[in-house]
Amino acid sequence: MARLVAGANSSGLFFDFDGVLGPIQVDPATVWPTPGVVDALSGLVARVKRVAIVSARPIAFLRPRFDGISGLVLYGHYGLQTMTPDGTEVTDPAAVDWMPVIRDLADRARAELPDDVLIEQKPLSVTLHYRAAPHRQGLVRDWGDEQVRRLGVAAQSGRMIVEIRPPVERDKGHVIERETGDLETAWYFGDDVSDLRAFQALSEREAESPGFVGVRVAVTNEETGQPLAEAADIRIETTAAVPRFLGQLLGALERGVTTT
Repeated sequence: MARLVAGANSSGLFFDFDGVLGPIQVDPATVWPTPGVVDALSGLVARVKRVAIVSARPIAFLRPRFDGISGLVLYGHYGLQTMTPDGTEVTDPAAVDWMPVIRDLADRARAELPDDVLIEQKPLSVTLHYRAAPHRQGLVRDWGDEQVRRLGVAAQSGRMIVEIRPPVERDKGHVIERETGDLETAWYFGDDVSDLRAFQALSEREAESPGFVGVRVAVTNEETGQPLAEAADIRIETTAAVPRFLGQLLGALERGVTTT
């Protein structure tokens, strides 16, 4: 925290969304930021060089939830989509050609999977949620593996989900590699196995750039959080505790001191 305060104009804060800035819900469409998060991010954007959300969600989902935070950068679909601080949205051309395949996969999933598996269709991915039916885990994972073999798409498992997306080499680690090149300090907040790549990217940057400091923050959970917690420098017990922690960071930056 001392390093963050002392070098705020060369520091960045990066966040996953689900399970970090908002709670995990059975219906993913109902998730909004935990009360206090938006205010805290608004303050942090004004006091450090870069604040960004790096999520599997599409930009169209994230944008209204953080509307009004000037200067916030949004990365959707693991960085296949970007919304820059001026509001410009860009989609990676390598992924665009896969959009019809993704639409067809969503239709196929609805036809072939049981009704208690929630099919979340996004522009660049299909997420299969079995939170309401945990006994479907094996079936969902097998179905996803079949699509990987059949179509050459990529599949990512997570917290009671399987996500199918274009086979474009892009993950949260790639975003962190790119966006920390001009920073001396960077924090990443995550909760799931996909966030391990962001943690790894911070560690690699530390090894390659003496003087750079990466801080890995895990919001713990009993589903997939153990590997992340073991790799973390700081652990936050629940999403409900995140606004308070961000408030402590903001308070330290406002005062220019590290006591909270």
